[in-house]
Amino acid sequence: MASPTVNVVRYTALVTGIFYGITHRRTLQARENEKRAHEEAQRQEKLLQRAREAWKEKLAGPPKTLITDPDDPKFDIDALIAAYEKE
Repeated sequence: MASPTVNVVRYTALVTGIFYGITHRRTLQARENEKRAHEEAQRQEKLLQRAREAWKEKLAGPPKTLITDPDDPKFDIDALIAAYEKE
């Protein structure tokens, strides 16, 4: 049979361990929640950046093609010369 002092020490250790476990679990859960929130914010930022790039591409329109036919009304001799100089 255990003495009353030993029982007090046992139950004090038990209660202390339970409270420590609860506190430690809350700390770990808070860290994990913060990590997930940060990852979600990064994912949202990447999606937003990709949407901005897609919008810029859409506003830019299709790439301009060089018209080499002199009979075309949109023919630009300066653009043709500049294109040949780049090559």
